Amino acid sequence: MVVDDHPMWRDSVARDLAEAGHEVVATAGDGRTALRVAAAARPEVAVVDLQLPDISGVEVTRGLVAADPPVRVLVLSASGEQQDVLEAVKAGATGYLLKSAAREEFLSAVQTAGNGDAVFTPGLAGLVLGEYRRLAATPARPDEDDSTPRLTERETEVLRLVAKGLTYKQIAARLVLSHRTVQNHVQNTLGKLQLHNRVELVRYAIEKGLDRES
Repeated sequence: MVVDDHPMWRDSVARDLAEAGHEVVATAGDGRTALRVAAAARPEVAVVDLQLPDISGVEVTRGLVAADPPVRVLVLSASGEQQDVLEAVKAGATGYLLKSAAREEFLSAVQTAGNGDAVFTPGLAGLVLGEYRRLAATPARPDEDDSTPRLTERETEVLRLVAKGLTYKQIAARLVLSHRTVQNHVQNTLGKLQLHNRVELVRYAIEKGLDRES
């Protein structure tokens, strides 16, 4: 589903998706329509602009992610402001791409988001991670100290790369592991942290500042 209040842009994005072999089940020009239509159309991925005429794209993202089944959201925005990116990620967006991105970069991002992997326009991930590092520097409450699950050294290493937005395939190549081994590490980590999907894992990792080491 494509959500954007500019008809020409919305139609162009929908056309690019269709030509690439994706089924566009719906389009919407405002947030409330998007949420209403999504309930019936049940898209797997929604490409959402932040600036909408009624409610914000962040609110739309939050509603889509909370749907049953949840929708994976790729924000496609003209804004590269850190606060906009941060709010979208907190709302549950799987990815954030600038409208200046090339067509192939956009289509690749849609595929990546559809697979449940985090994806950002180059440079934006650094902004988000920098902000979470700042938040992570705030001393934890006493009751948080003993509640952090213990991860193995390898699980922590994989989690750091997850925080940077790398796909399983990229992580496997970086660590010289098989794709299946990386998946197993991620699944074990999800279980230990009581998280449900990779998006939640990315948010957890960057909140804890686990990307700080290379």
